[in-house]
Amino acid sequence: MVHLRKVLPAQSVLGQTTGLAFLALFFIVTASAIYRFSVLDANDPYKCRALVKQGAWLNPSQGFHNGNNLQNWQPPGCMMHEYAAKDIWACLESRRVVFAGDSTTRQIFWAMAKKLDATGAESELERAEKHEDLSFERAGVELEFIWDPFLNSTKLQEELNVYQNLSGPSDKNRNEESAALILVGGGLWHAQHIDVGPLKHFKDAVDNLIPFMRPMFRESASQPSLTYPGQKNLFLLAPVQVPLYESLSPSRAVSMTPEKISPMNEYLEQLSTNQGIEVLWSYSLMTWQKTRAYEDSGLHVVENVATSKADVLLNLRCNAGHARSGTYPFDRTCCSNYSRPGWIQFIFFMSGIGVLPSVITLITIRESKRISILPSSKMSRALLALGLSLCYCFCADRTQIFNKVQKQFSSRDFKALCAITFAMGLSSLRRSSSSSTARGVFPEQRLDQPFLSREQTDEWKGWMQFMILIYHYTGASKVLWIYEIVRLLVASYLFMTGFGHTVFFYQKGDYSFSRFASVLVRLNLLSCLLPYMMRTDYLFYYFAPLVTFWFVVVYLTMKLGHARNNSFRFLSSKILVSAVFVTALTRSPGILEAIFLVLRYTFKIHWDVREWRFRVLLDMYIVYIGMLAGIVFIKISDALRKDSINNRVLNFIRDKYGILHTALVAVCLIVMPSFWVITRRSPNKYDYNWWHPYISCLPIVSYIILRNSNRHFRNYHSSVFAWLGRCSLETFTLQFHIWLAGDTKGLISLGFFNREGSSFLNGRREDFVLFTAIFLWLSWHVSRAVGTITSWIIDPGRGKRNLDLDLEDSSVGSQSLPRTKSHEDLEQQTGKTRLGTTSSVTRLFATLTTLLRHDLRARLALILLVMWFFNLSSPIVY
Repeated sequence: MVHLRKVLPAQSVLGQTTGLAFLALFFIVTASAIYRFSVLDANDPYKCRALVKQGAWLNPSQGFHNGNNLQNWQPPGCMMHEYAAKDIWACLESRRVVFAGDSTTRQIFWAMAKKLDATGAESELERAEKHEDLSFERAGVELEFIWDPFLNSTKLQEELNVYQNLSGPSDKNRNEESAALILVGGGLWHAQHIDVGPLKHFKDAVDNLIPFMRPMFRESASQPSLTYPGQKNLFLLAPVQVPLYESLSPSRAVSMTPEKISPMNEYLEQLSTNQGIEVLWSYSLMTWQKTRAYEDSGLHVVENVATSKADVLLNLRCNAGHARSGTYPFDRTCCSNYSRPGWIQFIFFMSGIGVLPSVITLITIRESKRISILPSSKMSRALLALGLSLCYCFCADRTQIFNKVQKQFSSRDFKALCAITFAMGLSSLRRSSSSSTARGVFPEQRLDQPFLSREQTDEWKGWMQFMILIYHYTGASKVLWIYEIVRLLVASYLFMTGFGHTVFFYQKGDYSFSRFASVLVRLNLLSCLLPYMMRTDYLFYYFAPLVTFWFVVVYLTMKLGHARNNSFRFLSSKILVSAVFVTALTRSPGILEAIFLVLRYTFKIHWDVREWRFRVLLDMYIVYIGMLAGIVFIKISDALRKDSINNRVLNFIRDKYGILHTALVAVCLIVMPSFWVITRRSPNKYDYNWWHPYISCLPIVSYIILRNSNRHFRNYHSSVFAWLGRCSLETFTLQFHIWLAGDTKGLISLGFFNREGSSFLNGRREDFVLFTAIFLWLSWHVSRAVGTITSWIIDPGRGKRNLDLDLEDSSVGSQSLPRTKSHEDLEQQTGKTRLGTTSSVTRLFATLTTLLRHDLRARLALILLVMWFFNLSSPIVY
């Protein structure tokens, strides 16, 4: 009989049912994605056909003659990269790109030229003649345009001869003589200038091009995959540009008619179907039923559309090469494949899956008969949750199993999600279960909650995390007022770091190494494992490194001279000196560079020093404000609990507390809207970022005071927000790969709700609901798993007990942490160890096992040694 009571945690029937429902949803969604990838998308696993033949604008235009909204072209199921000059140079490496055809093809030539150098291209465009060959070169990349509206010029023929004779992967040096990319497009001049048989002349011109073309894809029963476009030169045809007939000039309207142009595209479609010749049909879809896609002439497209056409070409040619480079972000998922998993990823996969036999063994074997080397049931569940979550991250964001789509900001969607979120928060308002006056500043009210109670800080972290998640999902980073709010939310987290840890160290006085290590392990376990699995680096998950850095600063500031921490003057002076020192360390050029250089050569850690300096300086002083607020809170709390105190300032605050409280609330009511009005004057992010470190404390402190200004405000909290707040660290980290996609650049999609024939916009709502549920469910389980594993690392002997470590709240200190045994105790126990054999290897193994079991420093050293070995042995930079 299976003894489930020994394995399953104590839960209510409802909780177990809910957990099973989420587990079933997880497996159904994963299985559906695998089925879509392996069956429905078997002929286009890398999304090359999707890029060539399909797509839609994520922001469909309405109205007439305004193409500003046509900026985000979405091929189905993949993310199209917007190429810049450095990307083009890295791809083409002093190669040539040739455009040939009429003025519609020339538009794409100029669009790519503007990507290389917008100012230079605009200058040359003004001087260029319309009906002549053109060239444009920047950074060794040469663009050529051959004016050949009838597609029969000698120069085009010569270019194709070179392409045919030298194109191929066998001889790289000779291959570079040919153009890396050739685009040919025409047909409109056949319709306008040939009165008799324009279709026949067009067919003859195209037929002369076909011998030079090779099918981009090969299809067979044994290998329904593509021949990588990124591995060789490309020769592509553009469809005949369909004009906006009602906007054509009278002379053009007479000759350019649907009866002439439609048969030309139908012929190209026949060639594509019968001979495998790839035509960029996505170009036609960009203008189909889109009046805003055209200029006033009705013939040429607006600049945004021409730029998207150039990006389609570059994504076809360049994405595969970028994928092979192995550098993140992996945000170019169209016509590209991910690098194969390395040996480190293989180890992680095997470790994650290898936990399953242990769990099964623990379920089927009675606890009394369980093999001692196996982990406990609680530890097995924790390892299983963490291991499978890491594997899921890899499958979601490092394979083509799940679709990835681009973000598209919509103010309406952003506000709607915020409204729904806060409606859920208000509907879950509950009276806080525990009440205490131990930390409170209102001792006369027995059932009153303390200032910044546990439930309140969890709620605070929760609603802020919801806002940050919505901000990332909707792509709202380009909206200044939303960006400013999110910067305040991140600063609020750091304020809680300074406040909570300062209160803990001041009240508990626990500066032990086990306390220090437990916080570091809890903060960094997930964000240190993900870089090895996802081929990113530690600083990519910037929140955990940032909180870790500031925790170390708070710890060192509070520990140095901690015997005199009761003196407010001494403690505030230490904080001031710490602020000056850290500011000088961060701002002084060369210091961080030297530190990062040492890390590079000793641990093969390549971190971006400019990004780290930006992150630290952006919230440089809010942690110190939190520390000061914590000290002031303790001093005032002590003063209010005593009848008299030998301090005039505190006596005055105690005697005039009611008046001062009312005045402070009034000031905060003025500060909050005033801050909003003033910051609206910032013209851009750079201006606001300059002010942010100095003024972010104003709305944060005002919010805290207002939130605790009334007994009813303090005694109620939102259970939904508090629930998310308890796993906010995991949601912030895991969102990068299992909710967002392309290393936060896009969104993950199942791919069933935007199949061909339906609107690409329609599937996002369903994807959002499914993946949000899975994301939150996994984050909650990973949070519990990381807490359990942290407890085991700190003290394996007591690892069965789950230490609910909350690292951003002062209530962390209310829980005692296990202490490691002294070296004397360790030596005594080691000496008493009875060895079953006199073998030196056995004795050494037993000694090391005992050392790791009882010495925290040895366990942490082993973990760091393994990480160092992974760094040096892997070709990937961490």
